Amino acid sequence: MLHGHIQVLTLLDSNLTRRHLFLCILFPFALGYYLSYLARVVNAVLAPDLVTELSLDPDALGLMTASYFFTFAAAQLPLGILLDRYSPAKIEAGLLLVAAAGALLFAHGQSEWDLIIGRGLIGLGVSACLMAAFKTFTLWFKPEQLPLLNGVILASGGLGAITATAPVQAALTLTDWRGVFLMLAVLMVVSSIIIFLLVPDQPQEHHAKETLNAQLQGLRSIFKDRFFWMIAPLTMLSQSSFISIQSLWAGPWLQDIGKLERLAMADTLLMTASAMVAGFLVMGTLAERLSRIGLPSILLSAGGMLIFQVIQLLIILEPTRHSMSLTWLAFGFFGTTGIIQYAVLSQHYPRHLAGRVNTAMNLLVFICIFVLQYTIGAIINLWPELSAGHYRAIAYQAAFGFVLLLQVTALVWFIWQYRSLNTAVKQPA
Repeated sequence: MLHGHIQVLTLLDSNLTRRHLFLCILFPFALGYYLSYLARVVNAVLAPDLVTELSLDPDALGLMTASYFFTFAAAQLPLGILLDRYSPAKIEAGLLLVAAAGALLFAHGQSEWDLIIGRGLIGLGVSACLMAAFKTFTLWFKPEQLPLLNGVILASGGLGAITATAPVQAALTLTDWRGVFLMLAVLMVVSSIIIFLLVPDQPQEHHAKETLNAQLQGLRSIFKDRFFWMIAPLTMLSQSSFISIQSLWAGPWLQDIGKLERLAMADTLLMTASAMVAGFLVMGTLAERLSRIGLPSILLSAGGMLIFQVIQLLIILEPTRHSMSLTWLAFGFFGTTGIIQYAVLSQHYPRHLAGRVNTAMNLLVFICIFVLQYTIGAIINLWPELSAGHYRAIAYQAAFGFVLLLQVTALVWFIWQYRSLNTAVKQPA
């Protein structure tokens, strides 16, 4: 096992050590984030079963699914301080046990509130899965490697999204939704043990020496920084729109508007998740390579988010049966582009602020997911159901259109602020 006193450059120069880095850092965090994303999006496939068994209306379904994002968001600011102060791996290992307890409660839930509380515990428990990985990468790897490394860890989340589609649908022939969450609880305990045992402590020279007051001052400086607020609105709205739709409302849309049966719906979600994995890997690699020739990652990400908005417009306009699969593939691929901004933030701010700046961004993203996922359900519920659990086209158009309008507004803000900041930088002193 690696030890915290080994120097980073020595680690990177050894082929044997590269394999150790993969085994001891990338693999454990990838497994944790895989389970985090599986738990995040599995309700898109399980929604019909939950609605049938517990008689949930769209509001209740949206609130229950969104409770994951509420607790996830609430944990972000204290989590950022903890990640910059203590071992990210140990923090994640402990929280995964909380997630396992939440999955166990969800599996045995008999009421709407049992599921809301259980899913809230899952959200709290997996709140460190991505941020702990990002923080650890800043300690062990070079800054220019971060977009690609972040892309790899995010791709593991994409594999979780893939598992939450057709494989989960296939598992429902052997068990029910309760059995799915029981298995999830077991895997979360296993992941906690692997992370605790394998991931090395951070290099000694990077151990946090700041006082708690200094850490809070650092957090304040982030929230007062104009660069952060240039990036935040577009990133949080793009990512939250993508996750809100993918993790819940894509499934009902494919059934109600796409007229797909359960298996065909799960297959389309599988393709969308596969495109997401490809998006994380391609965009991470592209960001790293383009940065070498002077094209900022921030512009690549913004361009990708613009394309993502166009794709959402196509979904609102209801693609034909022949183009529907291609549209949702593009939705999965370009929905990933906002995540590049996390690497932009890590590169822009000092290393000792890495945990706080990423969790500050994550706080905004997941608050927004909680609000949007519930709001989409509330807007859809303004129109009467076609039949039990099936909703009208105009309801989806209104809900998705509202979400798109928010993103367009944020894109205008980003362009204005980016040009303003660049003009200020070029002004003579």
